[in-house]
Amino acid sequence: QVQLVESGGGSVQRGGSLRLSCARSGHTTRDYCMGWFRQVPGKAREGVAGIQTSSGTTVYADSVKGRFTISHDDVEYMFFLQMNSLEPEDTGMYYCAVRSLCRDPDLWKYAYNYWSQGTQVTVSS
Repeated sequence: QVQLVESGGGSVQRGGSLRLSCARSGHTTRDYCMGWFRQVPGKAREGVAGIQTSSGTTVYADSVKGRFTISHDDVEYMFFLQMNSLEPEDTGMYYCAVRSLCRDPDLWKYAYNYWSQGTQVTVSS
């Protein structure tokens, strides 16, 4: 069983930056992917960024390309989402998630097995 605990959310103004962290514990398969998702009330949860931890291959939603960076630290079992040039449209609850037996990262939420509790990110104009 995998547990995910994230931190780092908060409130910033447009153009600001935040860094989300996600700590993983528990056993998973060697080939696994990690993703960041976000959701606002009344809308479906959407994928933001994903990474395959063995190859380092990444994938990003078009809306965040060039602004967000996903990374991981395998030694500490930590994952990060660096968010720069934040816009009000980035506001939402952010979740980290793990997908077992994954060789190519994607942003299809239904493929992910384990989820964090979520952290709120609010960007004001």
